[in-house]
Amino acid sequence: MSRISKRSAVAGASLLALAALAWPMRINTTKSIPVGFYWMTSDLVKKGSYVIFCPPETELFDTAKERGYIGAGFCPGGYGYMMKRVAAVTDDAVVIAGDGVHVNGELLPLSVPRATDKAGRPIPHSETNRYTLGASELLLMSDVSGTSFDGRYFGPIHRKQVQGVIRPILTW
Repeated sequence: MSRISKRSAVAGASLLALAALAWPMRINTTKSIPVGFYWMTSDLVKKGSYVIFCPPETELFDTAKERGYIGAGFCPGGYGYMMKRVAAVTDDAVVIAGDGVHVNGELLPLSVPRATDKAGRPIPHSETNRYTLGASELLLMSDVSGTSFDGRYFGPIHRKQVQGVIRPILTW
């Protein structure tokens, strides 16, 4: 292959990578929400929405990245974007207990916290007797996987962490 065609190939691949970062389509390959293609929208964040967010820079998320619960990426702290469903919003009462996560007295399916990960290491989490979410807080959960690293472990996050609401285009 000649130098010109190699340069053209590298330049083309670079442009495609940049376009993919700027393009509003997102691909989910994790078990947190249905696997598939999602479209970034300007919709308001509300209960039941799927969102893409940057985890806050905390020791808990540092540990999660080191252990492979979350990927590396372009968010502050070197974290990868995460995608979850909004399970609770302002004024919702949340209880995180051994039997799972309760929102306004209703037990969420697949929300029982695991004591250890696949490697037998304790998964850090805190039990919350009853916590009412403030105006800037969201509880983000998986509703399709009992093993997702979600709000049962990291608790509520600030709305400013959310990059946008995502809508499924094609999932399986």
